[in-house]
Order: sequence, then C-alpha cells, then structure tokens
Amino acid sequence: MNGKNKEICFRTARPEDVEELLKIYAPYVENTAITFEYKVPSIEEFQQRIENTLRKYPYFVAEQNGKPAGYAYAGPLKERAAYDWAVETTIYIQQEKRGIGIGKRLYDRLESVLKEQGILNLYACIAYPEQEDEYLTMDSVNFHKRLGYQQIGKFQNCGYKFQRWYHMIWMEKEIGQHLKNQPPVISFAEIRRRMDG
Repeated sequence: MNGKNKEICFRTARPEDVEELLKIYAPYVENTAITFEYKVPSIEEFQQRIENTLRKYPYFVAEQNGKPAGYAYAGPLKERAAYDWAVETTIYIQQEKRGIGIGKRLYDRLESVLKEQGILNLYACIAYPEQEDEYLTMDSVNFHKRLGYQQIGKFQNCGYKFQRWYHMIWMEKEIGQHLKNQPPVISFAEIRRRMDG
C-alpha cells in the first residue's frame, strides 16, 4: 500500500458531506459523458438523494486527510418487490485522485455490506463510447471488469450529450447464492444499528 492510500478511511455518508460530494460529482456532469445528467443538481436535491439511499442501502465516502475523495453507493435496480435482491451500484472519485486504488477499496467495502444485507446481484449502468473521446473513455468499463463484472447488455445510441450519441451497457456481478426460499434483504439501517450496537 503506498503512502497515498494509508491516509484514506471509509465511512458512511453524513449530511455535512453533501457540498464536498457534490463538488466531486459536478465535473462529471459538466465535462464528461460518464453521467448522462445535463445539469448539476442543487445541494438540496443531492442531499435528498443521499438520504433516500441511506434508508435501505449503503452510501460510503472515502476520506483523505479529513476530506471526501470519492463516494460509492447502491440503489434499487427496479422498485418491484421481486427485484429486492438486485441493486445498481454507483461510484465517483475526485478526478485528480483516480488510479490510486480508492475506487477498488470503496467498492470492496460496498460489496461486503451488500452481501451482509443479503443482496445477490450487482449491476452497473455505464456510458459506452463507440470510440473514446475527450468526454468518455473505457476506464469505467475496464474498472468494473477488473472487479469481476461482466457485460450483459447494450443499448445503442441511447444517450445524447455534447452533441454526440453514446451507448449504454449493463454489467453484472453475482455475489450470493440464489435459493428457492430466499431470505429477505436486511436494510442498511439495520446493519448500521448492529455495527453501532
């Protein structure tokens, strides 16, 4: 582990993180096609997203020298009850701190807690370029491949940003056993109570 990684700790997102996390996310909205969002959300909207996630799923922050350097979270794949054991994962790292292992460690932490919750299937929805350009590379696809995700679907030319059309792919990773009598998923709030108790 290099010196840069030694200073990093991981914890659950807090309300006071919202401005720093939004600063991490905003350049991806404004300067890349990694997210298909056009406008940077307001602080209020972004805080609501965090709060909504934490009702059921983990939302983790990587902190370096007391300041957020990245974040990762899970959310519902679909709202129907039969999808309860499947989640969509999301990760954003401060752009100048990519490539030093923060992302892998964040996802490891996320995956560990999702397993504890009883989640079985992880999905990543990733913007995909026909050819790499200044707005979108294959970095996210390659990152997920290294972590054991496999591509399972592709939507052609479904995202339009910066006057260009981009594809979107779904990648999947199975992390648990699918049973005939599957136990219900435990909420992250319950996991937190266990950890704190």
